[in-house]
Amino acid sequence: MNAPPYMFIDPVIFRIGPLELRWYGFMYLVGFVCGYFVIRSELRRRQGPVPKEAAEDLLFYLILGLLLGGRIGYVLFYNLESYLSAPWEIFFVWHGGMSFHGGLVGMVLSGYVFARRHDAAFLELADIGALASPLGLMLGRLGNFINGELFGRVTDLPWGMVFPLGGDLPRHPSQLYEAVLEGPVLFGLLWWLRLRTRSHGQLLSAFLILYGTFRFLAEFFREPDPQLGFIAFGLSMGQILCLVMILAGIGLFGYVTFTASRNSAGSDKRL
Repeated sequence: MNAPPYMFIDPVIFRIGPLELRWYGFMYLVGFVCGYFVIRSELRRRQGPVPKEAAEDLLFYLILGLLLGGRIGYVLFYNLESYLSAPWEIFFVWHGGMSFHGGLVGMVLSGYVFARRHDAAFLELADIGALASPLGLMLGRLGNFINGELFGRVTDLPWGMVFPLGGDLPRHPSQLYEAVLEGPVLFGLLWWLRLRTRSHGQLLSAFLILYGTFRFLAEFFREPDPQLGFIAFGLSMGQILCLVMILAGIGLFGYVTFTASRNSAGSDKRL
């Protein structure tokens, strides 16, 4: 049985003269809007760490960190040699090239700056940011699918697709696998956990561990970046970064849980 061809969707929604709106950029925009409402809702529910009216400012900091970190991360992790030979292309963001792991680091740093400026609890803000991320991640993966990029490895499964940029053989629609895992599945788990965590930072820990695990598994179905291939032990760069992410999440969970327990014990002694 022949594999179905890739369901082509024009990546450009509409054009007005030299200007055009692409689905990928539109997905980012919708993701930011979804993130805003999640942040505002959580600030209202928690009655802090900053007033809900500060949601716009927090989102601005996170967007700035995401874009800068995502671009710098892509340059460092995925294509450093190419950009060293033509460093001016670092600024050509319209040519593509963003790294989630770099964007994550950027958001952590920008969130920390925001917390310091507003004298707020950083880990509580980080928990809120973690909860706001999955919907945007899902939309980004759908944008990858529409662009026909970041497709999967060759497969003989009946739902394999022939992507225009992937040759004549059917491949896993790995963008859709990641969209489901990193979007509704991750969001549902974090939404359930948000009322069950005991310490600030535990929800962020869960995000790091769960996303890292989902992405690590999904990468077994995704074609590795052609300029890198497999890095070590048959693992891609994305999988190696996810292992670091999982370890960071485990370490953070242990730290915040131990700190909360020690503080609680200290309070009991004073009583």
